[in-house]
Amino acid sequence: MSRKGNCFDNAPMESFWGSLKNELVHHQKYATRANAEAAIREYIEIFYNRQRRHSRLGYESPARFAENFSKQALAA
Repeated sequence: MSRKGNCFDNAPMESFWGSLKNELVHHQKYATRANAEAAIREYIEIFYNRQRRHSRLGYESPARFAENFSKQALAA
């Protein structure tokens, strides 16, 4: 974290919350808080971390990027 007043340290989390809201939360109504928590947990654990392509990773999913990275590390 940087010093107080530096807006750039918060940008990655703001981007994540924006993605979560635009791709999941604003498109559904949840009957209970538990249903909302389960849907958000599934979005993060299954879709965002394993399947969603990220521009910072060359438009690969984090799982695929990690797999390719480990293959390259073993080859070197």
